[in-house]
Amino acid sequence: MRVTARWRALADGYTDRELHGGGWQRVRRGYYVESGGNADLTAGQQHLLRVDAVAQASSPDAVISHVSAAVAHDLDLWATSLARVHLIRNRSTGARANSQLTVHSMQIAPDEVVRVGDHRVTTVARTVIDLARSLPFEQAVVVGDSALRLGKTTRAQLTEQLARCSGPGTPAARRVVDFVDGRAESPRESRSRVGLHTARFPTPELQACVVTPDQKFVARVDFLFPELGVIGEFDGLVKYRGRLRSGQSPEDVVILEKAREDALRALGWLVVRWTWRELGTPTWLTRLARAAEIGRPTVDSATGIRNPQTFHTVHRTQSL
Repeated sequence: MRVTARWRALADGYTDRELHGGGWQRVRRGYYVESGGNADLTAGQQHLLRVDAVAQASSPDAVISHVSAAVAHDLDLWATSLARVHLIRNRSTGARANSQLTVHSMQIAPDEVVRVGDHRVTTVARTVIDLARSLPFEQAVVVGDSALRLGKTTRAQLTEQLARCSGPGTPAARRVVDFVDGRAESPRESRSRVGLHTARFPTPELQACVVTPDQKFVARVDFLFPELGVIGEFDGLVKYRGRLRSGQSPEDVVILEKAREDALRALGWLVVRWTWRELGTPTWLTRLARAAEIGRPTVDSATGIRNPQTFHTVHRTQSL
């Protein structure tokens, strides 16, 4: 779907009455898109229409950046406003912002720009660092985890990009780069990681595979705390839908999930689940802390580890 400037539409034979009628939708002043099917566009797709309109009206040397670049690269975002299109101009002055557009006056090198469709966009590494310098930690981690998970940048590239930075936001960006992990499979897991970190839980193993003492696979789990004897699992409808196989009903998946959890508990693990809604409250962390007090292995001089579980994991993936 392509945004059309008013002057071009008029040159193609359309009239202002047609542009202001039911067949077209105004994206911003002087720019329109045919309105068929627009009602089904996501917030990100609607933002990209505004990006297209802004880019057509801007100087050719302007670069799509920040949250607009994240949308263009199809990175995950959470609680990040898409109201404004963001551009970088490679100059020291002239930054400005209004309700629809933010123009950043910043240095940008040629190797920090790529083509996405018809537009010049900051590279994924530059995008992540720009957002890590300007967004709250939790929101920045969601973007960074996503970029690593999708293979659109690497930790080495983020580190190299960070080394180019100085000034406001750089210490915050460094904390984000140190924390991001491509094994987090979704914004819900990224947000969970931040919550665990803030609450000072031990760093969990992500996507660890649990096996029996004779090395039979039991389950791959979201968060594993070997020193606590606890497994954390994010519980959501999307997750269950993703596990549906041909011919299975949602009830079948729930039954299989219960059997999986029973097998984990049989090995001595305590399993704590939480939902998206709970992430904004302390309830899930309280449950996790209580489970840790119960499940934490304790050493006995006569028997070694008091609790029966021996925490077997294999296939630990590396942080990306």
